[in-house]
Amino acid sequence: MRFKFSILALLLEVSIIVLFGIFVEYSDHNASETLYPVFQDVHVMIFVGFGFLMTFLKKYGFSSVGINMLIAALGLQWGTLIQGFLHTKGEKISVDIKSMINADFSTAAALISFGAVLGKTSPLQMLILTVVEVTIFAGNEYLVTEILQATDVGASMTIHAFGAYFGLAVTLVLYRPGLKNKHENEESTYHSDIFAMIGTLFLWLFWPSFNSAIASETIYQLKAIVNTYYSLAACTVVTFALSSLVDQRGKFSMVLIQNATLAGGVAVGTCADMSIHPFVAMCIGSMAGMISVLGFHFLTPFLASKLNIQDTCGVHNLHGLPGILGGIAGIIVTAIKDEAREGVHFTPGMQAAALGTTLGIALVGGALTGGILKLPFLGQASDQNCFDDSVYWEVPEEEKLYEIHANNYDGPSRFEATM
Repeated sequence: MRFKFSILALLLEVSIIVLFGIFVEYSDHNASETLYPVFQDVHVMIFVGFGFLMTFLKKYGFSSVGINMLIAALGLQWGTLIQGFLHTKGEKISVDIKSMINADFSTAAALISFGAVLGKTSPLQMLILTVVEVTIFAGNEYLVTEILQATDVGASMTIHAFGAYFGLAVTLVLYRPGLKNKHENEESTYHSDIFAMIGTLFLWLFWPSFNSAIASETIYQLKAIVNTYYSLAACTVVTFALSSLVDQRGKFSMVLIQNATLAGGVAVGTCADMSIHPFVAMCIGSMAGMISVLGFHFLTPFLASKLNIQDTCGVHNLHGLPGILGGIAGIIVTAIKDEAREGVHFTPGMQAAALGTTLGIALVGGALTGGILKLPFLGQASDQNCFDDSVYWEVPEEEKLYEIHANNYDGPSRFEATM
């Protein structure tokens, strides 16, 4: 990996710097006083929240946080360019706080997909996935917002559902039969779960900023903050209740608390800035919590055993299913209420078209990307070296494995422990 990764990373960065020099300039608009605090919140979610959420694997913490940082740093630069090319229509790309927020949004989709393939891909593969996915994401986002003129202020469809199903398609193509019986390192420890919970808390606290960041007016931003706030709260209580209920001993499952408590923020995203009333937001959050818990408990084992979809972080249950719920909520709300932004009236037909095209583009794009990542010269780790930092990182001596264990671990997996 030494030369392949370094050459590709430097080549990509030099190319991006040259493109910035040619096409990018400062914006004349000054909204930094109002948007910069929101940008800070979103930025922390991307680099700290997503990164630490994936540190639950006992021997993959360096990669979870480190590769997360690599993907975000590359993705936000590439996203600035691709989104700029699509939206400026031949003019110079003007960068300001809002464009930086949108650049962070583009990386979120790639980070969600990273969760689906966590522990099973090389850093070289993740560079390629980031560039390809951010490009496809920007194209789909342009289709949804500019051509279909649908609303998705909190990006339930364009980020969460897109990133989840893109990642699931990638992991399906990269299916590893040798991991069917679970790898011995595909487990958490007490301390790794505490680190992952730190990521959950950062995401939970800042999610109202995420859903309100690109709202067109202050009143809509306030509605998005309030609706997300109460959706998350209701979702959390329901998640704790169901986590105890589905466990035979009535105990809480850390995998559910780390993930399903966030589903309310995902599901309320599409209609977050609409006049849906906090009561409806709480209902959406409660439904998202139920769907996510049941997804982890029943659907994840089914996908792994029957459909060969090895979803390491369970992104289908945190981002995929709640993202679809958010899209459906947007369809229902626009059918009941007359919602318009900047002269554009939203219709249930366009909302449905946005959801359908997003899922289709994500699945096709993910499958094609998986095919690219499967090329042998990209240096995919062997099955026995999956979920192990020492393959790609210098780790302290006491953490290194001194022997290669057979890949026949039969203990309960992290997701199986929730059953």
